[in-house]
Amino acid sequence: MGVNTDWIRQCQQAIVGLDTAPLIYYIEEHPHYLKVVDPFFDALDRGEFTVITSTVTLLEVLVQPLRSGETTLIDEYKDILLHAPNVTTFDMNPVIAEEASKLRANYRLRTPDAIQIATALQGK
Repeated sequence: MGVNTDWIRQCQQAIVGLDTAPLIYYIEEHPHYLKVVDPFFDALDRGEFTVITSTVTLLEVLVQPLRSGETTLIDEYKDILLHAPNVTTFDMNPVIAEEASKLRANYRLRTPDAIQIATALQGK
C-alpha cells in the first residue's frame, strides 16, 4: 500500500513550517520515514510551496554529523537550510523570542519547539 500524499496538496501555495526531524529523515534517508517525507521535499523542490524554519533546525541537524566528522552531510544540511530557493531560515529575533515565550507559557512547550512554531508563525 502506498503512502497517502493528499496532505501535500493542502500545502500548495502555502508557507509551511519545517521542524528538524523531517529534514533528518529526508537527508539521511531514514528507512521507515523516507517514503513519507520524500514526496514533501519533491514538492518543495518543484516550488509548490515554501518552507520557513529557524536556526534551531540548523543547530539540531549538525550535531551528529559534527560528532562523527561527516562533512558531506554537514554541507548537505547547510545547503538546504541556507541556500535552497524555497527555504527561508530565520535567526531568532525579539519578536520570535516573545512569541516563543507566550507559546511556552500557554502550552508548556519545550523551548526549541516553541521557537520553531514562533518562527513558522512569522511567515503567515
